[in-house]
This record gives sequence, structure tokens and C-alpha cells, in this order.
Amino acid sequence: MYVVMAMSDSSERHHILAKHIMTFGRILRRAGLNIGTGEIMDALRALTVIGVRNRDDVYQALYSTFVTRRDQREIFDQAFHLFWRAPSRLPQMMQLLLPCVQVSHQKKNEPSPRVKQAIQEETLTPTPRPKPSHEVKKQQLDLIFTYSPDEILRKKDFADFTPEEVIQAKAFLASLRWPIEPYVSRRRTSDWKGRLLDFRRTLRRNLRHNAELVRLSWLGHDRKPRPVIILCDISGSMERYSRMLLHFMHALTAGMQRIETFVFGTRLTRITRHLQHRDIDQAVDEVTRAVQDWAGGTKIGEALKDFNYIWARRVLRNGAVVMIISDGWDRGDVSLLETEMARLSRSCYRLIWLNPLLGFEGYEPLTRGMQAALPYVDDFLSVHNLESLEQLGRLLSGMSHRRRQMRVPSQHA
Repeated sequence: MYVVMAMSDSSERHHILAKHIMTFGRILRRAGLNIGTGEIMDALRALTVIGVRNRDDVYQALYSTFVTRRDQREIFDQAFHLFWRAPSRLPQMMQLLLPCVQVSHQKKNEPSPRVKQAIQEETLTPTPRPKPSHEVKKQQLDLIFTYSPDEILRKKDFADFTPEEVIQAKAFLASLRWPIEPYVSRRRTSDWKGRLLDFRRTLRRNLRHNAELVRLSWLGHDRKPRPVIILCDISGSMERYSRMLLHFMHALTAGMQRIETFVFGTRLTRITRHLQHRDIDQAVDEVTRAVQDWAGGTKIGEALKDFNYIWARRVLRNGAVVMIISDGWDRGDVSLLETEMARLSRSCYRLIWLNPLLGFEGYEPLTRGMQAALPYVDDFLSVHNLESLEQLGRLLSGMSHRRRQMRVPSQHA
């Protein structure tokens, strides 16, 4: 039974309607929709005109106001049917839904964790009241001598994240930009800073001047985006980090033009198409359904062999950068791993190995898999927290030359 407002006082009814529209808009914004004050005012004016007695009219009015992309429809639909059943009873309803927030595979008719979390944050978080001026000054002074919550989150290990921190981390990853340094193509293009004279274009431009060389045109090397390939380990030893690393790969897919993503355990699976969904939760759920060897064993050598023989010719071109994300625990043939690492290193511009265990103090790469792979790695970095991802971004934006000698961070050198 949906809520039907029937009140004698029109001003009071309008006030309650405005309050519910604002709350519903904030919930959708927390769920990822781009909603501002203008959309909320448009929705309020639409409902004032058409009324709120017909549920379908209310749905269509809010849908046409708040939804701008096709992939937002499912999120809007779940939030609408959950919120407008009884807005005043949402805190009690959320107490029943909270145990299901961390479930990774929801049922078909069950609201997604993204909608649940958005409603939980909006309905269960008290509205902050303005503090006295002396308390605000004291709080500003305290921030000078303490770490901010964002700083603590940046240094916290992915394996220790709470569900609320996972949501904050996803928002942080979505805001990051990965300005990877482009590669210089052999093909020439028009460039007024170039050093080679473009005779054809120069003659064409000076025909209006009776073929007098009044204006010169120059050629320079074209610069194109450098391809990026990610091979991520999703075996049992990496299970604590796998889902967060999938969020990282989704953020890279959204921020780069030429990127290919793979996951491997005992076999290699291409997930580039799955990560192209704008909704990150839908993308991650499709990946977990498509991968057959999730949280199983690890055969890095066989996975790299499949990549080198099946995918390398398709994706390793134009100075590609390859990133392998793994802790190095391998149950396969170590000699095969060494052979395939050597072949892969000869085929790419830079080979980067990201190991989440490198963030632990005192870690040394003593496993047989890491010992076999390290001689062919250009950069050996950690990938256990948000700060390490920022370090990776700085590395990608400053790759000015090809290096064939593995570099280990100074604290582990």
C-alpha cells in the first residue's frame, strides 16, 4: 500500500511533500545519480501539478526528472519502491535490511547493496546541528595536530576495510585520474612546433598568395594513448584484496581509452567487457559470475602462457604497459613461469608487478614464484591501500623511458 497524502492544510501537505522529495533525491545522489537542487525543484513542481494520488504518475514524473541514463533505471526503480512505501518507517525497515548489506550476490528482486547503503546513510545518520563558534575554532585547531579521516583511509589496508569504508574508497577511486604518458608514434601529423617542413600543406595554404611562401606548415610526431593491460590474481590467497582490486580496475577502465583487463587463478579470463558497465556493483557482480576459478588455486605460469599465445598479438602493441597484480604464491611449474615472464617482458614497454604483501613491514619476496618473476620486472610496487594506488598513478604519468632492470622501493631495497 503506497503512501497517499490527504491532508486538509495545503501548506502543511506541501511542506511534507517537499521534505520527502528532498530525502528521496539525497538517497539517489548517494546511490550515484547526478542530482542537484535544480532536479529536486523540478520534481517538486511536477508533483505539485499532477498530484500524488496516482502511483504511476508519481513514478513517471520522478523518473523523467531524476534519471538521465539507461543504466540508472534499475537503481531508481529499487529506491522508489523501497522509499515510497512508507517514508516515515524507513529506519525500522532498514534495521531489517542491514544484515543483507554485505551480501555480494543479491537475488533478482532484492534491492542492491548500493541502494541499501544509500538509504541507510540517509535515514540512520542524524542531521548535523550547527556548532557554536568556539567549538568550530577548537575543532579547526585539533585538525592541525591529528590525522584527518581521509588520511587514515588512504593508509588503511584494503583487507581491513568496513562496508562504509569500501563505499568511501570506491568514491575516491572514481575521482582519481590516471594521466598515463602517451607514446610517440612514427606517424607524422600537423604540428606548429614541429621541426620538419610540411611541403604539401605549405603550398596549399600559400596558393592564395600567388605561391609565395608566406606561411609555413610543420610536421611533428603524433602522440597517442599508451595501451594498458592488467592481469589480476583472484586465487584464494588474494581473496581479501580481490573485490577491492576489481573496483580499482573498473576505475581504470572508466578513465582510460585503451585498456584490457584479465583475471587468473588456474585459468585466464578476459573481463574487459564486464568492467565497461558504468554501474560498478553490476560490473563486479558480472565478473564474479563469469569467473569459474574464483578463490581457487594459482598457476601463474600457465595463465601467462595463455596470455602470450592467445592475447598478446591482439593487445600488446604500440608500447603497451603490463601490470600483474599477485602475491606471487604459485602452485604451477616455476620454470614455465620464468619462461613466460621473459617472453612477456620482451613484448611490452614496461612490466609492473603489484604485490599487496609488499606493504607489510619486513616482507621479502622469498617465494619461488616471486624469485622467478622479479628478474624480468621493471617496477615492483605495493597495492595494499589507496596511498599505494596514488604512487602507481605517479609512476604511470612519468614513464619517459623503457627500463629493463627491476626497481624495488627504497624501504625494501
